[in-house]
Amino acid sequence: MADSNHDGVRPKWVSNELYPFTSRFFDAPRGRIHYVDEGQGAPLVFIHGNPSWSFEYRHLIKAFRDSYRCVALDHLGFGLSDRSQNYKNYHPAAHAETVAALMDHLKLDKMTLVFSDWGGPIALDFARKNPDRVAGIVIMNSWCWPVNWDLHFLQFSLFMSSLLGQFLIRRFNFFVNKVMPKAVGNPMVLTDEVMSHYRNAQPTATARSASAAFPGYITGATRWLTEIWNDRAAFTNKPALVLWGLKDIAFRRKELETWKSELKNHIAQEFPECGHFPAEEDPQAVITHIRSFLEANTNHSQKPI
Repeated sequence: MADSNHDGVRPKWVSNELYPFTSRFFDAPRGRIHYVDEGQGAPLVFIHGNPSWSFEYRHLIKAFRDSYRCVALDHLGFGLSDRSQNYKNYHPAAHAETVAALMDHLKLDKMTLVFSDWGGPIALDFARKNPDRVAGIVIMNSWCWPVNWDLHFLQFSLFMSSLLGQFLIRRFNFFVNKVMPKAVGNPMVLTDEVMSHYRNAQPTATARSASAAFPGYITGATRWLTEIWNDRAAFTNKPALVLWGLKDIAFRRKELETWKSELKNHIAQEFPECGHFPAEEDPQAVITHIRSFLEANTNHSQKPI
């Protein structure tokens, strides 16, 4: 496996102003993964969901790289990472294996995992298998338990994995163009420039294969999600911060209450005007809460020497 610094070698549509980070690449077993690795100090690892990429966490990376080592990757099939011809590489468990491979490659330890959406089960699969390497978790509108019995998720999974749903995702970039604006509290936060970075990251029907695969796994990955949930004792005692957008169309107060009931050492902060993407919608408030959490609960900030 090789790690290389491809500074400047990335698509021209990526704004150096909005995304002022060095692009790096890791040759994982399933394909080349794009990631950023900014700053020094204790690691903060940012793990995105669907249809996002590391761009979602740009405000947080810029805010914390002076005091922490900020690592954010693009899952295979997302952002600036490779696309795969093998559909099995887009199973969330496969994404989790790739995340673990990158964490091992970078020799990261005592990390705080920051995640949203599908980033939850992917990150917590790592946490349950490597509890001694995880110092804390920051949850933003996510989950990590089986939901195949929940009509809310079952209907969405069945529709978006149907022939019509797959056609909409692949042909019209449905997740980016339609779901994202409906999933936020105020669509105005998704400016044309911001949206172009999500659209251009999924430019063709083939490029959207990973995004198209995720909905079916909401129920299709039930066995894997059950394994994570059954092992939750490995991470539910960790210091945890829950940042929750109440206008989310995907994750409701019901999921928030599940986190609050299971996490033994947590702080929960509700965002009444935010939806599914708190890091996009109210980054300054998110930064403030994460900074306070890190200082009070993990006490591992350090300035670069």
